[in-house]
Amino acid sequence: MNLWKEFIKGWWKENPVFVMVLGMCPTLAVTNSVKNAIGMIGAVAFVLIGSSFIVSIIRKMVPNQVRIATFIVVIATFVTMADRYLAAYYPDLSRALGPYVPLIVVNCIILGRQEAFASKNGILASVLDALGMSIGFGIALMLMSSVREILGSGTWLGMKVLGNWYIPWQVMILPAGAFFVLGFLIWGFNSVNKAFKG
Repeated sequence: MNLWKEFIKGWWKENPVFVMVLGMCPTLAVTNSVKNAIGMIGAVAFVLIGSSFIVSIIRKMVPNQVRIATFIVVIATFVTMADRYLAAYYPDLSRALGPYVPLIVVNCIILGRQEAFASKNGILASVLDALGMSIGFGIALMLMSSVREILGSGTWLGMKVLGNWYIPWQVMILPAGAFFVLGFLIWGFNSVNKAFKG
């Protein structure tokens, strides 16, 4: 197994958002600002890496009939830790992310990586896979949130980046703007892939 390939595949080739189109709920909901996106990226990375580590350790001890239930319990444990940490130390961010942190429990990216990879591979490969997928998810959310915040508010991470001449395009911070930006980025992603393959 080529560990480097397992690590980088999530960045582009198997990007969880732009290629596999997973995790759409948080991707669309929290990318109206870069700050929210960073919070969600951190929470997803913590849960994905932590649960992949544990699942890869216990994979041979878990009976086949209860593996999904076991994976969900492991994931829910890490989600609870992330949710309580955000609520304790970053209450404003926790309120802004709302129910989307607890919903990581049912995020297809997390459960999919446990079922498809961590339950079948060793600790190092599983952690590298989870880290790579987290980076891919982070790239997608940072791109989306940057476009939406700049066009929708004229700011980036709350700092004004466009002059007073700019009239914010309010639709970009609304749900419709999330769908528009996601569609445009997926189109761009696929266009680049086709250009390099052709």
